[in-house]
Amino acid sequence: MKIALVHDYLTQRGGAERVFELLCKRYPDADVFTSLYNPHKTIDMGDRIVKTTFLQNIPGATKYFRLMAPLYFPAFRTLDLQDYDLIISSSTSFAKAVRKRPDAKHICFCHNVTRFLWDTETYLREYGDYRYFAPLIEQVFQLMRNVDLKYAQEPDLYIANSSVVARRIQKIYNKPSIVINYPIDTNNFLFSDIKDEYYLASARMISYKRLDIIIEAFNWLGWRLLISGDGPEQARLKAKALDNIEFLGHVSDSQRKNLFSKAKSIIVAALEDYGLVPVEANASGTPVIAYGAGGVLDTQIHGETGVLFKRQTPESLQAALLESGEITWNYETIRNHAVNNFSEPVFFSKVEKLIEQTCGAN
Repeated sequence: MKIALVHDYLTQRGGAERVFELLCKRYPDADVFTSLYNPHKTIDMGDRIVKTTFLQNIPGATKYFRLMAPLYFPAFRTLDLQDYDLIISSSTSFAKAVRKRPDAKHICFCHNVTRFLWDTETYLREYGDYRYFAPLIEQVFQLMRNVDLKYAQEPDLYIANSSVVARRIQKIYNKPSIVINYPIDTNNFLFSDIKDEYYLASARMISYKRLDIIIEAFNWLGWRLLISGDGPEQARLKAKALDNIEFLGHVSDSQRKNLFSKAKSIIVAALEDYGLVPVEANASGTPVIAYGAGGVLDTQIHGETGVLFKRQTPESLQAALLESGEITWNYETIRNHAVNNFSEPVFFSKVEKLIEQTCGAN
């Protein structure tokens, strides 16, 4: 069976790219396609040949890849994938549009519906400079929504990373999907059943991560909080924090492993579509205190692997922190939860069963 692996663009390294990296490692003989490729900014493809589209020839396109938005659908439609029996796309937006021959199968790992089209207000809020062009952008986006709906019908099977994303795929695209929670390499995390006297938040410092809630809660409690990560909100957040809160900035992978394994709890206040940090915390034997909505509902068991709070407020988080302090955590149980449910072997056993079922119907 000849396989093609397709990703929206390989110009950055995020959660979607890490999943695509796993797929590339799992299928080393598959051909790789994407719209734009910057080998210095994305996952390590080694000596693998990455086939791109005409967008690669536009000067500056890999740097200003978001500005190419109206051109991605036409670019993916030009890819010639007629020789492939199975197309596996990894997409938050455009790769699902690739064409296949009638008897081939297309499985789409859909990390989300096309966010900037279907959650435009949030998109414009995060990229404030675009507000000035909002009327024009809305006209373009309305045209693109129609195209997105059309090409969303191309895949034969959708795999969603969480129940939240599955509901969006059904609501927006009117397509069913299978939920398979994305994995982590559990061997990359250190287990410790001895915890130090600090809590940890690990996140990029942008508004939707709601680090402001965490800081306000710990200002009131006076407990030690470490925050790793950086971003545009860093100066504002530092100005809010009292002396019990320490900003670590960017930390190495080795430092991060140690921080995760020794923390009393990892704090997550964002509404995430899925969210790998809670799973990474559990793989370290560390409980999670998280806002109880979104993808965390797929990955955490209240009272066993963490505590979920109901509202994105400092008061609700404070109550969860106090509740957590009353629980005698079984750190081995927390670790086993991650290994048994979110490891790569578990992930690929589910994926390959689906591939066999889908292609067997061919």
